[in-house]
Amino acid sequence: MTKTLSVRRWVLIGVFGLLALNGAAADLVAQMPSWSGVVDASHRSAENRARDGFRHPVQTLMFFGVQPCDTVVELWPGAGGWYTEVLAPLVRDCGKLYAAQFAVDSEVPYYQKSLLAYEKKLAATPDVYNKVTVTSLQAPKYLSIAPAGSADQVLTFRNVHNWLKAGVADQVFSAAFTALKPGGVFGVVEHRADPDASVAEMIESGYVSEQKVIALAEAAGFLLLDSSEINANAKDNHHHPKGVWTLPPSLRLGEEQRAKYLAIGESDRMTLKFGKPVHE
Repeated sequence: MTKTLSVRRWVLIGVFGLLALNGAAADLVAQMPSWSGVVDASHRSAENRARDGFRHPVQTLMFFGVQPCDTVVELWPGAGGWYTEVLAPLVRDCGKLYAAQFAVDSEVPYYQKSLLAYEKKLAATPDVYNKVTVTSLQAPKYLSIAPAGSADQVLTFRNVHNWLKAGVADQVFSAAFTALKPGGVFGVVEHRADPDASVAEMIESGYVSEQKVIALAEAAGFLLLDSSEINANAKDNHHHPKGVWTLPPSLRLGEEQRAKYLAIGESDRMTLKFGKPVHE
């Protein structure tokens, strides 16, 4: 199956699924926001919308098969909840969004600050976020990210390098497997390292090889269903003085060669879709 056909297949599944709904449910879905209505909505800041050209939220979520009545888990949405801004209104009226955040009792100041900022963001716009359920993901203590077997999709955006650094990537992938329904999708977007990069290089640079992500997923029980170049960036050679954080939006070098790194844009990223087998 080609990447293009895979996206079309998921779209068609959604279309035929809607046709099969009863009248009341179909009416509810008809009232839901369109993709353009979600990504262009006023609750999203101009700064965040400016990232859409690099992060392709609509194409990415369509590739993962996300639909309005799905139960979705977003792993470590961070302080700003960039993808939460898109996911929350999309599934608000018919589905469910779990945000697996840092633990309340974390001893890491950055985690505490990030969680507080995220919760303030949700509280500030209740008509968008009041149905989001915040859970905790901080291995090894907190791994119950959603009720077991409840999720249609578990999604992570640019987090695998953090879990590798903490030595908990295998536990996080297993937690995703547990939360998913049989047949559910584990979607991974991650900065892409060269194939021969060592784990030490991955941790240092923030780039992870596709082979490493696939190995982690398969060890947890997943099957690789498909991959996409939606979030690829051929301008990024994966080697920068401050790793991936050299590039926007971080720009860790400040004004040093700023124009160069802005011209490269955000990192080259893999987009991988894994499935939880229906029969283990």
